Amino acid sequence: MTTTFDRAESPVRAPVVTARLSLTPKTALAGQLDGAWWPYSRDLAAELPALAAALVEPWGRITRVTVNPARWPVVPHTVSVPGQTLHVGWFTEQDPDKLILLSYTVGRWDLLVIPPETGPVAAARLMAAAAVPGSFLTAGVLMANEAAIGRGVRDTRRQEAGWESEGGACMSPFGNRMDRRALPLPGNGRR
Repeated sequence: MTTTFDRAESPVRAPVVTARLSLTPKTALAGQLDGAWWPYSRDLAAELPALAAALVEPWGRITRVTVNPARWPVVPHTVSVPGQTLHVGWFTEQDPDKLILLSYTVGRWDLLVIPPETGPVAAARLMAAAAVPGSFLTAGVLMANEAAIGRGVRDTRRQEAGWESEGGACMSPFGNRMDRRALPLPGNGRR
């Protein structure tokens, strides 16, 4: 049995891409960041329309965006979004892990930019940390803290792998190597 589809009857729809955002709740506490954004790629032209659309309701129409070009391979001058053109600028002095959003009528917002290749667990930690009202932690500090957590996790896994490959007997429960001579020999116990 063969099934055919009339293309005129079933239009092809572009996939709806939603922005992965975590925004600071509205409070009187001013912090360094207003939330975090976790883009799917490092393509600003492809990522900014979904971000601008997601922010229309909570923040209003975004008119300008600034980035540090260190994290973006191409920084377009403008990006078309539904109903407007978004102007994009870059500053090497700006924190490379931060995106600044501007609106003529509403103001300025600073978002931590979580690298697209970040794993979901680390991204969730970063999104939660960036959305804490009144936090004094900058984007660079949050990223450095996450890098330290990642190193700690890798070191712990490496120590556990060493423990398992050695049969667990050559390392103390604290991860320190033990001399085999300090271990009791099998069969030399009291009777």
